[in-house]
Amino acid sequence: MTGTMGPAVVTIGEAMAALRATGPIKLGPAMELSVAGAEANVAIGLARLGHRVSWVGRVGDDAFGMLVLRTLRAEGVDVTHTRTDTEGRATGLLVREDSIGDLAKVAYYRAGSAGSAIEAQDVLPALRPGIRILHLTGITPALSPSAADAVAAAAARARELGASVCLDVNYRAGLWDPSRAREILLPLARTADVLVASADELHLVCDDPSLDEEGAVAALVARGLREVVITRGGDGASATDAQGTIDVAARHVQVRDVIGAGDAFVAGYLSAMLDGLDLSARLQRASATGAFAVTIRGDWEGLPTRADLALLDRPAGTTLR
Repeated sequence: MTGTMGPAVVTIGEAMAALRATGPIKLGPAMELSVAGAEANVAIGLARLGHRVSWVGRVGDDAFGMLVLRTLRAEGVDVTHTRTDTEGRATGLLVREDSIGDLAKVAYYRAGSAGSAIEAQDVLPALRPGIRILHLTGITPALSPSAADAVAAAAARARELGASVCLDVNYRAGLWDPSRAREILLPLARTADVLVASADELHLVCDDPSLDEEGAVAALVARGLREVVITRGGDGASATDAQGTIDVAARHVQVRDVIGAGDAFVAGYLSAMLDGLDLSARLQRASATGAFAVTIRGDWEGLPTRADLALLDRPAGTTLR
């Protein structure tokens, strides 16, 4: 983020160090070190597209925490309100191992992490008049009671400020069971303006969990959500508002790594919102940013700049000179 203006978007969550094995871990392969975290991925995506964005969280007072902050700053993300933990909590760690075919195994070492200790007092100072969007996911409130309180407090403050709240359900079964997730996410979704989910996550945020996809989306819009976006991976996505539903197909690219594709999609969608584009154009940009993300290995490394977006429309085999 450049200039003296405040961020247009604030994201809140946990960012971790990420170790990616270059072979089976049991054989002691070389490991590639990077950074990962859903909300941080979205922040990087928005910054690359030219938007002012802030990521708020906690990192450990350790080398991994320094790596997280250095990476985000290098990508143009504001970390002014991010706190370095001084109570001995470490930065969380993610370890990835590619398995047979295109399967990947991801292990998290985040119990008691600095990120899980985030509190409302950490995030509220970042929410000031002038922000346009607060982006949240269902991952952060699963980390601890204080993290759940922080997310809820942030959503309430954003509504007071007149900012739009975007919630990506992003359910992780390894963090909590569906009943606990629904207990936290249902009221959180009621504060959202934009909801992003896969079809199998809708029961966590719909008043009637027995409804099918069409019924759940209609009920959410009737309840007051401005937009409900359903992601379908390689089958594209749809967005529904009071005027109806629009579908978009996934862009056809060579897929190398699908991890982080959902965050890239959200970054593109929010970017188009900030640019004042209509629902169809939002989905088109989201589909494009998701396509860029899956062509390069890594959670965020493949995210496009604004100038990159037009490259998908070039004829196959084009050489730029």
